[in-house]
Amino acid sequence: MRVCNYLELEGPLRRSGWATSVAAQRKALADTDVELVTSPWYGGSLPSAAGHALSGDGAFVDYDVAHTNAIGPGSVALARHAKRHDRPLVCHAHITREDFAESFRGSEQVGPFLERYLRWFYSQADLVLCPSEYTKGVLDAYPVDAPIRPITNGVDIESLAGYEEFREEYREKYDLDGMVVFAVGNVFERKGLTTFCEVAQGTEYDFAWFGTVDDGPQASEPVRRWTGNPPENVTFTGWIDDKRGAFAAGDVFCFPAKVENQGIVVLEAMACGKAVVLRDIPVFREFYTDGEDCLLCETAAEFREALDRLAEDPDLRERLGENARETAREHSLERVGEGLKAAYEDVLAGRV
Repeated sequence: MRVCNYLELEGPLRRSGWATSVAAQRKALADTDVELVTSPWYGGSLPSAAGHALSGDGAFVDYDVAHTNAIGPGSVALARHAKRHDRPLVCHAHITREDFAESFRGSEQVGPFLERYLRWFYSQADLVLCPSEYTKGVLDAYPVDAPIRPITNGVDIESLAGYEEFREEYREKYDLDGMVVFAVGNVFERKGLTTFCEVAQGTEYDFAWFGTVDDGPQASEPVRRWTGNPPENVTFTGWIDDKRGAFAAGDVFCFPAKVENQGIVVLEAMACGKAVVLRDIPVFREFYTDGEDCLLCETAAEFREALDRLAEDPDLRERLGENARETAREHSLERVGEGLKAAYEDVLAGRV
C-alpha cells in the first residue's frame, strides 16, 4: 500500500503543531509496511511536476491513498486528483474555525468563511481523521458530510530523550530560578496568553513561554500588548532550537488554552514527567483526569491556587508528573501507526 502523506507548505509550517503531528505520523508509519511518499508532485516539487506534465508523464506521483494534512490549493489539487482517479482520500482535520480564532489579527472575522470552506473541503474525503472526540463533535456540527474518526496525534517520546541535560544551560540563559512555570508553543491569545500573564502578575514565581512571538502585522492586539510590555516575572524566549531545553528548564507546565483539538505540547510535558496545570475545557477532560495526571482550573485565581499547592507540596508535583508519564505512554507512536494503517486499509476496502 502506497500512501501520499502530504503537508502543504511544510517548510513555513515547520514550527507549527501541524508539522509536529505530521512528523509523528510519518515516524509511526516507518515501523509498518505502508510505503510513504510525502509529495504528490512528480519530481518532488510543483515546477518539476509541471515540466513532467508538459512532457506527457503526468504531474502526480502514483499512490493508493491520498492523505492531506492541510487545506490550501496544493491539498485541493491532490484531493481532486484522488477523486478524479477513484483513489481514496483521507483528510486530517488539524484546523477548525474554533481553534483558528484568537490566533491572528482578524481571525474572528475570517471565522465564518473558514467554517464554510472547511465544511466543503473535509466533505470531499472518504474519511476525515481528527485528534479527539471533541473535534469530531465540532466537525459534526458544521456539518461535515463524511465519516469522521478520532485518532490521537500521539507524542514522540524519543524526540525528548536527554532533556534533563539542558536544565542548567536554559535556566541560566533565561535567568530562571526556583519553581519555573512554563508554556511551549507559538504565542497566541487562544493558547491562554492573557491568563498566563495575569496569573504571573499575582505570584512570585518565574514564568517562561518558549515559542515564536509573531511581531508582524498579523499579530493580535493581546500578543503585541503582553509581549511588548510583559510582567516583570514573565520571559518570552522566542523560538528555541531545541525544545528539550524548554522541558528541562520548566517545572510546572501551565497551559490555559481556551480551545485545543488535543494539544501535543501537553503530552510532551507529560512525557517529561512535568506537573501539568490546564484550563478546564472539554478536550482536556477527554484525555486527562483532574487530580490524577493534571490539575484543571477555570479562573486565574484557581490557576494561582494550583501553582501554590504545587510549590508547597513537592510530593504532589512528583505524583502528578509520574502519572502524567503513564498518560503520555498511552499516546505512543505505535498506537498512531496502527490507527493510521487501519484507516488506510479501511478506505481502500470501502469499510468507512
